[in-house]
Amino acid sequence: MQKSQLFFLVGASGSGKDSILREIRRQAVAGDRIAIVHRYITRAADDRNENHVALTEEEFFVRKKASCFAMHWEANGLYYGVGVEINYWLDAGINVVVNGSREYLPKALSLYPDLVTMNVAVPNHLLKERLLKRGRESTEEIEQRFGRSSSLIDVFPENTHVLDNSESVGIAVDQFYQFLRESL
Repeated sequence: MQKSQLFFLVGASGSGKDSILREIRRQAVAGDRIAIVHRYITRAADDRNENHVALTEEEFFVRKKASCFAMHWEANGLYYGVGVEINYWLDAGINVVVNGSREYLPKALSLYPDLVTMNVAVPNHLLKERLLKRGRESTEEIEQRFGRSSSLIDVFPENTHVLDNSESVGIAVDQFYQFLRESL
């Protein structure tokens, strides 16, 4: 059986993680053996958000208590979970791509020491433009986010791979596939 890899995609809100995942899914071929994980989120499903499984908080905690999640965290007032099915996919030789959380990364690394961290990088001025265009947060909330100092970069392992999403999603996806095909 071929070795599989867990890719943990991180980046600031608005960096384009969901766009990159949609394009990876679109370009995937059988030889890539890729499964893009659907997260379980306590956020209503609508066309503007990622393709996820919407749960109430009660449903989330029932599943968490029943050990249905391989990983779970809280961010931005929401709860996120990644189902235990990823373990079966990895065991079956399928490469798994998770839209992760920078704050959760140390815990993810403790659970999956061989995971590959993929950081979606975007300059702050572009990030602010994207967040404003997306319209989920007010201008004040966006400015507050950028006003906070952050040491999140310190949690990235040395072997983190950077996907540059400052010009086009296509470039970032090409970088992902180049790494995928070189590493397997």
